[in-house]
Amino acid sequence: MGLLAYLKTQFILQLLLGFVFVVSGLIINFIQLLTCVLWPFNKQLYRRINTRLSYSLWSQLVMLLEWWSGTECTLYTDQVTVDKFGKEHVIIILNHNYEIDFLCGWTMCERYGVLGVKSDDSLDTFTSIRKFLENVGLVQQEFE
Repeated sequence: MGLLAYLKTQFILQLLLGFVFVVSGLIINFIQLLTCVLWPFNKQLYRRINTRLSYSLWSQLVMLLEWWSGTECTLYTDQVTVDKFGKEHVIIILNHNYEIDFLCGWTMCERYGVLGVKSDDSLDTFTSIRKFLENVGLVQQEFE
């Protein structure tokens, strides 16, 4: 077992990662609250800033799945379908067998630049982000 693998098993490091996620979520929510002053003047700028702030929190979970757990997500499809990713409106339904399956979906969306989520109301950080993005359902990321 290498040093990195050993460190990943240590409770204190896992606790630290959880703490970093919660604190960064609170900081992001506070910054989003500050951006509310932009809403009456420039809605497009408000939305652009909040989309990027939301992405910065969601990408932490994708990092944990790929780097920390070493999970590999593989998409089996033809090239014609891959060429349409990010260019058409779609809804992808995952068959959730395990608790972290939604992260695999986020990972695939991250790879193709279309990270979005219908967040769970029990997760306060995500609920706040969704409200700042003016969205009750799906959140669509559009980087310009």
